[in-house]
Amino acid sequence: MDLASNFQLLGIALGLGLLVGLERERAASRLAGMRTFPLVTLLGALCSILSQSFGGWILAAGFLSLTALVVLGNLLEMREGTADPGLTTEVALLLMFGVGAYLMVGIKEVAIAIGGGLAVLLQFKGSLHGIARKLGDDDLKAIMRFVLISLVILPALPNRAFGPYSALNPREIWLMVVLIVGISLAGYIIYKFFGERAGIVMGGVLGGLISSTATTVSHARRSANAPASSRAAAVVITIASTIVFGRVLLEIGVVAPSFLPIALLPISLLMLLQAALAAGMWFLDRSQPTEMPAQENPSELKSALGFAALYAIVVFAVAAAKQHFGERGLYAVALLSGLTDMDAITLSTAQLVTSGRLDADHGWRVIVLASLANLVFKSLIVMAVGQRQLRSRIVPLFGLVLLAGAAILLLWPAA
Repeated sequence: MDLASNFQLLGIALGLGLLVGLERERAASRLAGMRTFPLVTLLGALCSILSQSFGGWILAAGFLSLTALVVLGNLLEMREGTADPGLTTEVALLLMFGVGAYLMVGIKEVAIAIGGGLAVLLQFKGSLHGIARKLGDDDLKAIMRFVLISLVILPALPNRAFGPYSALNPREIWLMVVLIVGISLAGYIIYKFFGERAGIVMGGVLGGLISSTATTVSHARRSANAPASSRAAAVVITIASTIVFGRVLLEIGVVAPSFLPIALLPISLLMLLQAALAAGMWFLDRSQPTEMPAQENPSELKSALGFAALYAIVVFAVAAAKQHFGERGLYAVALLSGLTDMDAITLSTAQLVTSGRLDADHGWRVIVLASLANLVFKSLIVMAVGQRQLRSRIVPLFGLVLLAGAAILLLWPAA
């Protein structure tokens, strides 16, 4: 490493130490502050440089020496009766020594991210404690269930294909469960903080993140019992259905990044059209009050297993249709699957595209067709359950989006 690079990395180490030290100084830490943290980060960087020439024992000796100084500082504070019962500053010192050491031998961006992330984490101590206090037992159980789903069950599943058409891979199926439950859980946690205080826009956004179909059913039923809520319910349902398109793009981006540039424009056009219609409705009805109906916990094992079964059925149906009927068979599966759920057909189609078993041009058309079927299903829900005023707003609006989607499918040039 040349002289300029060394000085650049030492400057970054100094800057990261100053950043964390500034936060600890503001927090009135008695153990270490704005001078100590930069020194510790530079010590780690220097020990790392020396260890490359004289052996790793220098880095270990530096870390142990720092640990001894931290222990000694705490003992002196305890003797004076001024010791802080927490260990935040002590752990931060040891971590910043490691950041300085890693900066000289590892990936610069990773070290910067760790140091900057530590400063942010320390700064938002009060907010994080507030979040922890607001989370109830059920919310913590929801988070722990997600940990069970993602970190315990997923690694234990076999990563190989089973069954006819070699379509069913247990680990891949459960990985899609983790993705969908994670998206829904994020919306659920936000919902727990806003709850019934969520306005029309936030209610629609959270409804789309958690379940747009459940949101449609809940607000349609509410409009039947409280006709005055129909105008606000129409806005919430429209926004939730708009978020579905964004959710589809997110899923494609995670599962098949190379497929996203091809699918982005046609799906985004439909999303923008529906967003414009939702914005117009919101502008007319923004003064209408609304409340979010109670939402179910998306991390329940029953829900996760239900989606896993649905996804497996769709994957199997897609593989069978592709084998026996070609691309045309996929459109029939998309129509049926999209009626009740967009996630399964989106993820299975994206995986087909990224594995090279389906052309990307056919892939986005399958997903758009499924999204149109989903809008038809929600329209039927509104017509069957909702109040007349809600029907008069939702059905024509979704009809416009359906016409636009049909035009895109028929007129969009093949790649």
